[in-house]
Amino acid sequence: MKNKCYCSPLLQALATRRRSSRLLSWMIAGILMATTPAFAGDAPQWMHALVNAPLPTYDDKTDAVLLYSETNVSVVSTDKIKTQVREAYKILRPNGRDRGIVHIYFNPERKIKSLHGWCIPAQGKDYEVKDKDATDVALNHGGELVDDTKYRVLQIPAADPGNIVGYEYETEDRPFFLQTIWYFQELDPVRESHYSLQLPPGWEFKASWLNSSETKSVESGNNLWRWTVNDVKSVRQEPGMPPLMGVLSQMVVTFFPAGGRVPNGFAAWDDMGKWYATLVRDRIAPSTQIKDEVATLTAAKNTPLQKMQALANFVQHDIRYVAIELGIGSYQPHAAADVFSHRYGDCKDKATLMRVMLREIGVDSYHVVINSRRGSVTADTPAHNGFNHVILAVKVPEGVADASLIATMQHPKLGRILFFDPTNEFIPLGQIPGYLQANYGLLVTSDGGELVELPMQPTSMNSISRTGKMTLDPTGRISGQVNETRLGARASSERWGLRDVAKDSDRIKPIETLLGGSLSNFRITHATILNLTHTDLPFGFDYSFESENYAKNAGGLLLLRPRVLGIKAEAILETKEPRKFPIELDEPTRDTDTFEISIPLGYVVDDLPPAVDSDYSFASYHSKTEVSGGVIRYTRTFEVKELSVPVNRAEELKKFYRIIASDERNTVVLKSRN
Repeated sequence: MKNKCYCSPLLQALATRRRSSRLLSWMIAGILMATTPAFAGDAPQWMHALVNAPLPTYDDKTDAVLLYSETNVSVVSTDKIKTQVREAYKILRPNGRDRGIVHIYFNPERKIKSLHGWCIPAQGKDYEVKDKDATDVALNHGGELVDDTKYRVLQIPAADPGNIVGYEYETEDRPFFLQTIWYFQELDPVRESHYSLQLPPGWEFKASWLNSSETKSVESGNNLWRWTVNDVKSVRQEPGMPPLMGVLSQMVVTFFPAGGRVPNGFAAWDDMGKWYATLVRDRIAPSTQIKDEVATLTAAKNTPLQKMQALANFVQHDIRYVAIELGIGSYQPHAAADVFSHRYGDCKDKATLMRVMLREIGVDSYHVVINSRRGSVTADTPAHNGFNHVILAVKVPEGVADASLIATMQHPKLGRILFFDPTNEFIPLGQIPGYLQANYGLLVTSDGGELVELPMQPTSMNSISRTGKMTLDPTGRISGQVNETRLGARASSERWGLRDVAKDSDRIKPIETLLGGSLSNFRITHATILNLTHTDLPFGFDYSFESENYAKNAGGLLLLRPRVLGIKAEAILETKEPRKFPIELDEPTRDTDTFEISIPLGYVVDDLPPAVDSDYSFASYHSKTEVSGGVIRYTRTFEVKELSVPVNRAEELKKFYRIIASDERNTVVLKSRN
């Protein structure tokens, strides 16, 4: 279950760079049902200069090329930044047509001053579209999200292969912090990209480079600075790769006014922590109602841990997730008293209320700003707002030592702290979901902030333990009972999928999916779900099934696959192209299968598949097939020990998955005694 939290305008920033948000283009294309009228109009000279520019030869997966990009940022004051953008694409293939859809976000803090687009067809006259041809749309990013952001959409006519589409726009921002980002690498190759920064007299800047070597700036006088890059390779998306924000080459630019730093200038993570601490400071006052609720929830609890668990359960389940993000509300939580009285809030609201309630029982805690996509922010990332989620770091009281408190770290100043996500209603206090493990977040205290790596939990905390006792008959029919016990994300993902399911027939869908992926035919004869709503207990399935012709008859022999259920092999690396990016795995995992299959009367085992022992630092797989007393016993263990596999070990991971695939196909040969 992935967290559904959108507490940062990061998505809006991506949408500003149209090509970095391809999915948004498709969403908007579905909204624009009518075709934009085409008008004759000469494209500007800067676009016509690109018509005869020579291009390299691109492969058949390159749909478009960004011929020219120019971004001019003019900092007027601490509360006004003007930006002018020019971009032009050449469409190479039909899938590149969406480059003709331009969408720019705006809100009360960001105004679009102008928007203009053109098409230069391979033959014929130019097309032109203007501001009046644009459409304003509001998009719901997911969940129950309310914000004041809209998109101005301009559809450029004739965005067909062989044609050039381009646009210009100008925006004026009232920034919440003095920082911008230049995304100069794209999903398309970039021929030429320019960036300029105009600062007021006496102002300074700091440029930090991410996923790229530094390009030296050129000063043009009057505090005007320019950067240029050429022939930037595209980012080709791969299955299991890190998030785009973690791999795109970019420059983070922070501004410093004359006379010294200001609170919203992020030269370092500590600066951002101080800025966020000021946003939270007046939101953590308890109300009388909060005090009374805390007293009621903890009255019958005897230990600090029991009290903490009671408060966590309340915030997770009794405060509904609703995001209302207007203006600075994209970053600043609502007052805890309001969140409590309204009984709803987003991730930062839930964290704030939880923090206030914990303080009422004498437990300190701290906001942690993080990205729910691991890899968006790393240890090498320069200080900037690359986050979209907020959780808590709870200071574990002295004397509290319990085996359930797994997601902890020893902080040099704060002592032992426990990370907790109040938004995720399916992960109890003491654990964190897989997407937060080994992830980097900004720990915010009254003194500032620091980037910390969250702990990775033991593999046994995220597991499926599956046992089955089955019977095979001479026709090849197999039947039996299976018990599954699930922990961690293996449990929370099932609870998430079943959270709104009312019909019993629909509750067995996950079992049907599992059986359907492993058996050509099956019939479920009994099914029970265990601990669906008790998140502090293991989740489970108990079910019985039967499958006709499971074992195959071949000349008096029965060929039986002892791995009856479950597939661990992956084919994400079975591609012709060499891998470019690391392979990101979801969470540390330890799954076990044990299947006991009674042999039909009159048959004996003629051949068993070999045992498998494959062990790498990132994962391991062990399986064994044995026979004793007329019963075949198949056991296996699959373990993920590291969450990122570097490119230079991709071949090892491919070999690992192939070994698993081979074992999953192996058969036991049974022969008749007669």
